[in-house]
Amino acid sequence: MFVYMLTNKPDGTLYIGVTNDLVRRVYEHRTHAVKGFTDRYNLERLVWFEPHADPTQAIRREKALKRWNRAWKIALITQTNPSWRDLWDEIVGSSPTMTGKLAQ
Repeated sequence: MFVYMLTNKPDGTLYIGVTNDLVRRVYEHRTHAVKGFTDRYNLERLVWFEPHADPTQAIRREKALKRWNRAWKIALITQTNPSWRDLWDEIVGSSPTMTGKLAQ
């Protein structure tokens, strides 16, 4: 399981989510496959993620982060990704399921 944060630009709108397949889920956000908040605000840039072995822990972490104030969220992102670069290439490079989709 993964907890992750998306944005549209550095210090832009933030979205926090949880998923069991980070590559698939971020791909859905990037292609606007699911209408809603991330589609409306064009949140395609993966700027932070955290793996969890236990789904219950991942969900707890997601809910806790959603209660954090914005400054704490920004500090968390900046701690591991100071330039707010998109981490998509890093996660997709190791995904056999995405290799076929991107080649199409």
